[in-house]
Amino acid sequence: MTKRTVRAAQILRDGLRLIVLGAVALIALPTLAQAAPRTLLLYGDSLMAGLGLDAKDGFAAQLQAALDAKHLDVAVVNASVSGDTSADGLARLDWTLADRPDAVLLELGANDMLQGLPAEAVGHNLGAILDRFAADGVPVLLAGMKANPSLGKDYVAVFDSVFPALSEKHKATLFPFFLDGVALDTALNQADAIHPNAEGVKRIVANILPYVEQVLGTATH
Repeated sequence: MTKRTVRAAQILRDGLRLIVLGAVALIALPTLAQAAPRTLLLYGDSLMAGLGLDAKDGFAAQLQAALDAKHLDVAVVNASVSGDTSADGLARLDWTLADRPDAVLLELGANDMLQGLPAEAVGHNLGAILDRFAADGVPVLLAGMKANPSLGKDYVAVFDSVFPALSEKHKATLFPFFLDGVALDTALNQADAIHPNAEGVKRIVANILPYVEQVLGTATH
């Protein structure tokens, strides 16, 4: 075999090796893309923003820890703003969705209720938010809220019906009451008797986690 023949064979082998490596890389690309964690957007008010708590004790951090403990590859992104009403949430929705999440936990309406704002407006605003998520194909877990009885039975009846009605109309998974088992329990709330303390948040996370897993299971990555 001449030197020229040997050299040609070597070039051929090197070329074949590059083709094989390129093919392997192309096959691996979808796997690498799938390896990126799914994103869960928290879209709410101070109850999810963690008002009055250290970052590690807030809802976002405790939910992330619970998801990690289940070995779920999910990144929690907290876009909650203390003081937000449902109208505020609707107003800032477009820029919040600049990066499309894989699923959303929507928790708004408590501040509307505390301010005695019309329950019908809450339904309208949250409905518009749900419509936008639906248009982007993003599944939503809707966290329900209940009115303070001091607001009167008529207001309570209308407000409390808003969240089940929204869930049915917009086909959103409903967690009936975000503060279930925590509201009015002094051992689980901060001094303001409104915002849960670290133990209260722990209770909420334990209650809502199965619903979060359900919504994440419907998310396309």
